[in-house]
Amino acid sequence: MSGGAATPRPAFPMRPIGIVRSPYAEQAQVPKGPGARHDAEGVLEIEPEFEPGLTDIEGFSHLIVLWVFDRADPPSLVATPPTDDRPHGVFSTRSPARPNPIGLSTVRLLGIDGTVLRIADVDMVDGTPLLDLKPYVPRFDDRPGARIGWFEGRLNDLEHARADGRFR
Repeated sequence: MSGGAATPRPAFPMRPIGIVRSPYAEQAQVPKGPGARHDAEGVLEIEPEFEPGLTDIEGFSHLIVLWVFDRADPPSLVATPPTDDRPHGVFSTRSPARPNPIGLSTVRLLGIDGTVLRIADVDMVDGTPLLDLKPYVPRFDDRPGARIGWFEGRLNDLEHARADGRFR
């Protein structure tokens, strides 16, 4: 790639396919940090027009949920995560303050009734817009031997790491 001026790119439309219902009314209530446990249950309410897209989803134990950090702070290209005391580029962190505020979560599918999916392991705020759902398939989604960058050497500390207010 050249270092020349950026070429304008066309906008691409996105609209929510549904909404998250969770026990968390605000961001501060969601457990944060790598040691956080996400045991809460919630619901994904899918818009009725997308119901055909849910065909056969009940056979999967886990789903990957793409959603919008609709209440995140303005984007920042550098973030200091709660697991470290030094800044890192936002693309090497899980910070919600991103240029495109897209979140990704893996949840357990507990059941489905029409366009309502009961889920566990929720880490999203009530009312969060959903962008997409994908089935979690271990053969596709697990990467044995994957490197974990600056997290290396910090894994033993993860159980004790807690968010400290930098990510509201």
